[in-house]
Amino acid sequence: MSHRLSLVLVLSTTLGLANCPRQSKSPSRELQGAINEAIAGQPGTIVVVSVTSQQVLASHNLELASAQLVRPGSTLKPFVLLALLDSGKLDPSQHFLCKRPLYIGNIRMDCSHTTEIVEPDADDAIAYSCNSYISQAASRLGPRELVEALRRAGLDSPTGLGKPEAAGHVNRLTTSEEIQLAALGERGVEVTPLELLEAYRKLALRKRTENTQLSKAVFEGLEHAITYGSAHAAYIDGMHIAGKTGTATAPNTARTHGLFVGYAPADQPEIALVVYLPQGHGLDAAKLAQPVFAEYANFVNKR
Repeated sequence: MSHRLSLVLVLSTTLGLANCPRQSKSPSRELQGAINEAIAGQPGTIVVVSVTSQQVLASHNLELASAQLVRPGSTLKPFVLLALLDSGKLDPSQHFLCKRPLYIGNIRMDCSHTTEIVEPDADDAIAYSCNSYISQAASRLGPRELVEALRRAGLDSPTGLGKPEAAGHVNRLTTSEEIQLAALGERGVEVTPLELLEAYRKLALRKRTENTQLSKAVFEGLEHAITYGSAHAAYIDGMHIAGKTGTATAPNTARTHGLFVGYAPADQPEIALVVYLPQGHGLDAAKLAQPVFAEYANFVNKR
């Protein structure tokens, strides 16, 4: 073959490859499109970050996510359980009777799951978001232990992802009632959606590097919340994801806000996501997360 013909073939091949559509290494464009469509016309925020780099991949209303302080509701439950498991104060296979009605002081905190869930274990407590289980288990923690666990998770520290950025706070706890209500994210703790996202990003990093029997109950509970539990509205075909809903009241009002925080893929997380709706429930937030996860799964399948 002549040198001239070889050069023509090389140039033709190179030009042909250059003109072929390439799959982007980052899903930012796809995720941004899914976010815009999911939340169109609604107040609220959605933010997606890379688990390993912390980079913001896509967002809507990042300013709200970085400045709005909210009660986290049930999204705190994984961190409460990890504090109990890490300290050896809870066996993940232990069952607690789900008490109804559930009063903590004069505040009624009944579970929203079906009455068929009678004696959940740690996995079930996350999957079905059992207030009764968490409140009883959290009573084993000293007030300082719970506060320190939530602070270690970064729930009172700005993330650096937003400017300007508010700092959440974890109040000093003294009574058993205060511990239980804080563990349920209903009193004594306020965070920004970004702080909550960062806490779950770190949780996802722990999932990537740790595989112990103790933490397994929490990670599987987060997967089961999506598969058949309280966060099933975020379920997608083709990829296992993990996440948690949260519904909490705003201070001095009966109005509730909705949260969803999660990561994907569940076994080797690459992205983490938060949805916050100023009015609504955790179920509403999970519904908005679903198309974003679906778009990410499509992106991964094309890689």
